Amino acid sequence: MCPIAGGMCFLCGERLVSVHALAENASETLCGACRQEHPPYARALAYGTYDGGLRELIHLLKYDSVRPASNVLGRMLADVIAGLETAFSGPVLLIPVPLHKRKLRERGFNQSEAIAAAALKVRRDSSIWMSSDLMERRRETESQIGLTRNQRRENIRGAFVVTRPEALAGREVLLVDDVFTTGTTASECARVLLRAGAAKVWVATVARTLKHNTAFVEPGFEEERTVAMAAHG
Repeated sequence: MCPIAGGMCFLCGERLVSVHALAENASETLCGACRQEHPPYARALAYGTYDGGLRELIHLLKYDSVRPASNVLGRMLADVIAGLETAFSGPVLLIPVPLHKRKLRERGFNQSEAIAAAALKVRRDSSIWMSSDLMERRRETESQIGLTRNQRRENIRGAFVVTRPEALAGREVLLVDDVFTTGTTASECARVLLRAGAAKVWVATVARTLKHNTAFVEPGFEEERTVAMAAHG
């Protein structure tokens, strides 16, 4: 369960696989998706890839209710928050991605809230405090598996609401979830929070899925590569 290594998109944290991209200023290089459409959040970071032991640990917490797993995951999340905090301009309000009330009753706890609470215990940082009641998930959504990008957006649209907009006015928000998959949920939550008055939204997750074929392409580079390939038969 090691941290994600290699070049990553500065905004969404996706792995960059283009050798050309990695030769550039990797600290602020963007993937193709973020170049086409800037996400509503300021930046998203994750600790590791959603596979192997990390995936098993998250499943132990979410589906087997092995609550001590949140302590291990919380230490990982604390590392992620440390990677973002240099960009914070002041005190930050941490908001875990909420579960629908039916799912919450079924599971008995919100795994994102449990992980966030464990991370804050590790950090002992008074400049970040958690509020679990500022955002609600009022509509259940279907599984995102197999849906297109537009279908995912429609599926999640309107699912989240801010309960007390006055508490968000002008504040930076750290949105926390266990896994960043397609980014649809994080983007929808960020849009809702920004519309409610948040100054900026950051995203921190323990794990994320990586689309290994995502690459940054410098304008004109694809054409140059095509010409070179043609020249060599």
